Amino acid sequence: MKIAFDYQIFSQQSYGGISRYYSRLATELLKLEQDVSIFAGVHRNNYLSNLPNGVVKGRKLAKYPPKTAKLFQFANHYWSNYQISVLRPQVIHETYYSNFIHNLNNVPRIVTVHDIIHELFSETFNKSNIITQRKISTFNRADHIISISHNTKKDLIEFFEISPEKITVIHHGSPSSSIKEHHHSNDSNNKPFLLYVGPRNGYKNFNCFLEAVSLSQKLIDEFDIISFGGGMLTSDEQATIRSLGFNNGQVKQIGGDDSVLASLYKDAIAFVYPSLYEGFGIPPLEAMAHQCPVVSSNSSSMPEVIGRAAEYFDPKEPYSIKVAIENVVFSPSRIEDLKVRGLERIKDFSWQKCAQETLSVYEKIVN
Repeated sequence: MKIAFDYQIFSQQSYGGISRYYSRLATELLKLEQDVSIFAGVHRNNYLSNLPNGVVKGRKLAKYPPKTAKLFQFANHYWSNYQISVLRPQVIHETYYSNFIHNLNNVPRIVTVHDIIHELFSETFNKSNIITQRKISTFNRADHIISISHNTKKDLIEFFEISPEKITVIHHGSPSSSIKEHHHSNDSNNKPFLLYVGPRNGYKNFNCFLEAVSLSQKLIDEFDIISFGGGMLTSDEQATIRSLGFNNGQVKQIGGDDSVLASLYKDAIAFVYPSLYEGFGIPPLEAMAHQCPVVSSNSSSMPEVIGRAAEYFDPKEPYSIKVAIENVVFSPSRIEDLKVRGLERIKDFSWQKCAQETLSVYEKIVN
């Protein structure tokens, strides 16, 4: 089948879960001997370099010059439209949300929805209304919608009044455990640590996690906290850390690539996932793949994805978070139990399965 992916997410993300999803999906579709083209235009995405020559149509810049991102998106839209019209694909998979008018209205269109965070937490985003309008426009022209979890499908039906028959749930694949680990340095006394991954603002609930740990003197005495990614700790975050009684340097932020993250998963006493909402949630699966025990929020899609491979807590209750962490880190048997459960759980998710189910959706709307 001749499949076209458009430019949208690759113009916006250098790294990120959504662009990684499309890169992995394209890779697996190629293995299924499908004719895949990604019309990325002038993009800044790093995952596309992993695809075979000829698949990606466009050119990568290290970064856009200042104040030119919108200009490149407009240019990519018209260039992508023209190139796709020349290709005449059997299906177009839009990679994000747009109000732009599209050519080839007779070609079936798919869009994948990863979450409805902008609608649930609109106060966190400056442009939530714009994103919502773009979603409505995209959903209206799409012939079918892929949702990455049943929880997100439920949200789409509730918030956008989309017919259930128009939505198919297809889970992400599991992350690779074969990434070469990069040695990282903790502090001089090699104190064990709890691991947090990703942005820390708003619904990610990082401050509540800190508050939970601060409720336990034993946790403070025995463990550091390492936050991977999300940028350096802000002055407000540092003030919060001091006010909660943590020692100087006890809460650290570390950046780096996948090899650094793999090493952190391997060495952490546990991975803590306090998020109030996730459309799917890749980090818990990453932790499982590296045999890191998972302590997770019980909200939104987390139980659907993680199953019985985590110690759960109420993310709005610091005491609940504290108890869940203690139940794991002070119990060698529970640590081993969660490692075993995690390795079993990730067997339920594969990118090959994701691609096969996605191809089935393509075939359904084409025929």
